[in-house]
Amino acid sequence: MSLLHIGAFSPETPFLPALAAHWLAGDGAPQDGLIILPSRRAAQALAGAFLEANGGHALLLPRIIALGNIDEAGLLLSTGFALPPAIAATARQALLARLILAMAGAGGAPQKPHAAWVLAAELAELLDEADHAEVDLGETLPQLVAGELAAHWQKTLDFLRIITQAWPAHLREQGLLNPAARLREMIRAQTSAWQDRPPAHRLWMVAAEGTPAIAGMARVVAGLPQGLLLLPGYDPLLDSAAWLALDDTHAQSAIARLLADIGARRSEVQPLPGPNPAAPAEPDGRAALLSRALLPAEALGHWQDTATANIAGLTRLQTPDEAQNALAIAMVLRGALERPGSTAALITPDRQLAARVASALKRFGITADDSAGEPLTQTPPAVFLRLLARAAAAEFSPLPLLSLLKHPLAAGGLPPGQFRDQARRLETRALRGPRPGPGFDGLKFRLEGAPQGLRDFADRLELLLRPLALPEALAPATALRLLAEAGEALARTDELPGAAVLWAGEAGIALSELLLDMFTALTPLPDMARGDLPDLLDAILAGTVVRKPRVKDGHPRIAIWGIQEAALQSVDIAVLGGLVEGVWPAPAEPGPWLSRPMRKAAGLPSPEQKIGQAAHGFFALGCSCREVVLAAPIRRERAPAVPARWLTRLDAMLAGAGTVLPPHDAAQWAAQLDMPVARETRPRPYPRPPVAARPDTLSISEIGTLIADPYAIYARKILRLRELPALDEESDQSLFGEIVHAGLAAFFARDKNGCAAADAVARLEAELQTAMRAKRPRAALEAWWAARLARIAAWVVELEQARRATSGVPRALAHEQDGVFHLPGGYRLTGRADRIERAADGGVALIDYKTGFVPPAAQVEAGTAPQLPLEAVMAEAGVFGDDFAATVTELAYFKLSGRAEAGEETRLFAHKPGRLREVIDQAGASLADLFDKFAEARTAYLASPHPARVNKYDAYAGISRRAEWAGEDGDDGD
Repeated sequence: MSLLHIGAFSPETPFLPALAAHWLAGDGAPQDGLIILPSRRAAQALAGAFLEANGGHALLLPRIIALGNIDEAGLLLSTGFALPPAIAATARQALLARLILAMAGAGGAPQKPHAAWVLAAELAELLDEADHAEVDLGETLPQLVAGELAAHWQKTLDFLRIITQAWPAHLREQGLLNPAARLREMIRAQTSAWQDRPPAHRLWMVAAEGTPAIAGMARVVAGLPQGLLLLPGYDPLLDSAAWLALDDTHAQSAIARLLADIGARRSEVQPLPGPNPAAPAEPDGRAALLSRALLPAEALGHWQDTATANIAGLTRLQTPDEAQNALAIAMVLRGALERPGSTAALITPDRQLAARVASALKRFGITADDSAGEPLTQTPPAVFLRLLARAAAAEFSPLPLLSLLKHPLAAGGLPPGQFRDQARRLETRALRGPRPGPGFDGLKFRLEGAPQGLRDFADRLELLLRPLALPEALAPATALRLLAEAGEALARTDELPGAAVLWAGEAGIALSELLLDMFTALTPLPDMARGDLPDLLDAILAGTVVRKPRVKDGHPRIAIWGIQEAALQSVDIAVLGGLVEGVWPAPAEPGPWLSRPMRKAAGLPSPEQKIGQAAHGFFALGCSCREVVLAAPIRRERAPAVPARWLTRLDAMLAGAGTVLPPHDAAQWAAQLDMPVARETRPRPYPRPPVAARPDTLSISEIGTLIADPYAIYARKILRLRELPALDEESDQSLFGEIVHAGLAAFFARDKNGCAAADAVARLEAELQTAMRAKRPRAALEAWWAARLARIAAWVVELEQARRATSGVPRALAHEQDGVFHLPGGYRLTGRADRIERAADGGVALIDYKTGFVPPAAQVEAGTAPQLPLEAVMAEAGVFGDDFAATVTELAYFKLSGRAEAGEETRLFAHKPGRLREVIDQAGASLADLFDKFAEARTAYLASPHPARVNKYDAYAGISRRAEWAGEDGDDGD
């Protein structure tokens, strides 16, 4: 066997500086040679390491490439090597999606384009995994014994015929290769070329794991006279027994497999000196600590071999939740800047944590370089198109339409400020309250009587968004083109065309390039329903990342890296964040296609190998950085978080040695940063406006509010604050009540004795339906309400006939009767009686129609529901007309819900006429006193002063700061 040149630096040595120093110390000119690294970011970082190793002086560098950047042109010139082209990723995914849709639901295949697109991405991932592992799925999967598999796995195998039969046939027909297969063949060709003609210069390769093709290249490089295979994160302290016991989850398992694949022994791995020559891996250093903590189960007895542990430079950051975790990490990074020249980085696979920390750093005026980039789906132009697609799919209902109109890119050919002003006016006039009918017809119906400028704005929107008046079914590529066309039209300003706005910047360019690819790639897909457009767009955007160039104001000493981006790099202070099971490491899932036994039988890598890769990153980064902070929150996503297995092992090992990891002070810093020095309790508001500002006119309903919550009257009548209706209400009880009131009023206005007619139910139902159509509710709501109105009509007619049979035809009858009651002192009370009638015996009856809550008699008697007693006072004073200026003998509620129980009559004090009289007289006597009380300058408009009298519709609880002054037990005080 030929001699293999394999080397490794101490785990505690920063790898890239050591590599640069070792290269410069070697024979030959620095520029003569080739260094192969696992990633582009590592290749870029190595150039900086060379500059630093050369004392900051310029020098000619060797050729540095990432493993995926094999020189195809050089191979073609030197060996005549040529490969079929690789199929584009988007084209592959689209064609796989078409094959999935062609199965028409067989074997559980989805029938929606967006679901097929997502599934196609997972199939493509399986194809790449098989190509890297050099597994022919077309041969291995059919050999799995169907009888030994569960029924659902048999269906999966049937479904996978897409990639075992249909897909290979398509590639052969088109003369194409899968991208991973082509890269594999490129690596093999380069390996063969070096084997046949060894290069005359130095050739170094860095690898800690490898596919069969990479292992083949590593074997050849290690065997070259000037070749060297470097193993980053190699642990030389493991003994032979522990090395033989390694499983796939161990940090050294990938290196062990690589050495086995190239036929090398551990004894052939030579220790290499770092930038400052020293002994490789001190026996009591941090590498030894982490090596012992990560020992395989069979070797855990070594935990008892030493009574001490070197934890210098290693701290634990534990916070209650994710928010404090991110803030504490940001403060650690900020603290690194207090040391001249120090560098710091957050290293985590958790993108949510990275975003939180980046946001927290801006609080300190620091913009960190996030190597993972920004998901395209979250960038402004992509969000704009996603909102546009959702608005179109929802037929421009209020919530998605308003979200679209308030997006910063929306301008509609107007100055942006003017457009947003019109959007706010449209919101308050037409989009709040009950949802209008679908499309712009329903919106413009709401705008009848609105200012012309607002109606012109609605017409402009309809014209701009006309391309998205999509048919029921259309081709996905066509839908995306129409979406882009409407997006450009809506993004146009008074100065710039829409294309210059929507496709600007890195995110706009990336989005435009992706959509251009999709216009072609999606052509083979069958037609889809127009409502599928938002989901299809989300599926297309998912997984695409915008990697912006380093921002000009980005801090040169602070970075945020993913695990892959951090590989081979080192900083002075490293925060290893997201050390939680399910995050780092991620779950070892076998994927949706094959079970673990099926993967093993097919020759695919085990899912646990990904845990081993994560463990290697933890070990290498934990050793090579001067100070390491291990960060994990106690709770994540509102649930207890399980610390990463490596933290648990480390804690257990240290506990056996009688010590613990010291906590980092940043946890206390974050907890105290926003803590007030002293808490100042704000008193309950006691607004006492001038007498001249106090209202002298109130409605009957406002009297009830004044009794329960005077502050609400202060806010509404004096401050003139009006609460906005809810946005995009799915159903509106008040609108239903308006319909019932209007229908009954119209019916009885035609004939007060109309209920006696044979067709009374049909006539009343027709009036109710007419009143409903005048409001133009949504079609689904109209159908639901129509059935309720029919039941109400039948119940009212039956009740009216019973009342006529008992009391006769009333002398006079009126609905929705308005009146103004003038009181001494210049006060006025306004009110509207739903129904008032003069009975045949001369008495007056007041009936209130309720489609919702009916106040119980006890509240009426206590004065907290004063509506009907006050109407009685007004009626007896002749406010509702001379026909009704008589003694009130009946107060009643008609609850008209139209549900299972269509209606319910509640007569107040029907068997206590004396009590009825007392309640009416008491209401009249207290009315003037109430006005007089609040006309006094010393009377304050308190918020909910009586615990027993609750304002159910308190829209002003926020501005009255109720939560601040109310007791913790809900007691509002005296």
